[in-house]
Amino acid sequence: MPKTLPQNILSHEAIIAATRHWLERAVIGLNLCPFAKGVHVKGQVRYVVSDARDEESLLADLERELQALQSAPPEEVDTTLLIHPQVLDSFEYFSCFLGLVDVLLRMLRLRGVLQVASFHPDYVFVDTDPDDITNCSNRSPFPTLHLLREASLDRAVAAFPDAAAIYERNFVTLKELGHHGWRQLAVGAPQGDRQ
Repeated sequence: MPKTLPQNILSHEAIIAATRHWLERAVIGLNLCPFAKGVHVKGQVRYVVSDARDEESLLADLERELQALQSAPPEEVDTTLLIHPQVLDSFEYFSCFLGLVDVLLRMLRLRGVLQVASFHPDYVFVDTDPDDITNCSNRSPFPTLHLLREASLDRAVAAFPDAAAIYERNFVTLKELGHHGWRQLAVGAPQGDRQ
């Protein structure tokens, strides 16, 4: 049974602020995703905090946000970060949940239109030790589902001459940064500002 986080959680504002800080300092600051800066600067990133405490409620929130992103004009909302701090705090359960995400995309006939990337505070790549610094490329302050438009991603990849090398470049960047450097970014979940 997946465990849930304590009910005494951060406010939505604090959760979004921590996520925005992570996006600015780590994702954009370290250039882990060269496509993120443009949508961030243009204000096209939608931040949504889910109050879900179980997978079923999170799936309902995800369905709503997928449909909202599909119907929103891309120049207004190009991508959505669905942050869910009260459910799937275990990376093992989070990884299993991603199979349900794929089923939902198929049921909504959104495969090839939208995709969902995953970020988690304890993210671990397959065949990687949990303490390997390269896992930090997908570590966010809270469990987060990143909803992306396929068309926007295709345009970004076409405009970036060496998109295939991003993954390897991120690993080099993080290895040079090291655990101490990552901690200095202070991009984890904040401990204060509780409701």
